Amino acid sequence: MTAPIIRKGHPKDLPALLALIQELAAYEHAADQVEITLETLEKEGFGDTPLFYFLVAEIDGQVVGTALYFHTYSTWKGRVLYLEDLVVQQSFRRLGIGKLLFDGLVQEAQQLDAKRLCWQVLDWNTPAIQFYKKIQTNFDSEWINCKLTATQIQNYSSTHGA
Repeated sequence: MTAPIIRKGHPKDLPALLALIQELAAYEHAADQVEITLETLEKEGFGDTPLFYFLVAEIDGQVVGTALYFHTYSTWKGRVLYLEDLVVQQSFRRLGIGKLLFDGLVQEAQQLDAKRLCWQVLDWNTPAIQFYKKIQTNFDSEWINCKLTATQIQNYSSTHGA
């Protein structure tokens, strides 16, 4: 096995990206919740205005991990990168590939002069939490995560008078 190569993702990597997304969903006990398709990933990742970017970890020509991120903005600070998901195929975990992907994302943030790099971690994902503690992550106990589902967004006007 050769050393992993970390590089930006390309359209040809989308089938591997989708497989990693599905593997992550299974790991998070939510395999039935993946709705994204290859067509959507291609349109939204490689269209005129990409909505996301991703790094891949490649070993011997095989994509074995990814870090999917996007740009967001802080009204107080400026450019922010948001790490949506970092996943490594189960058979390649505990080899330092996740750290290499994270390092690549930090390098991207540095090159873009990002003022923050943000992400979330599930409270039961002990291996990820231990990794984040090793790199001296700030765990934020002040902010509460909020979201509206697609159904709630669609029904918002009729239920809330907007």
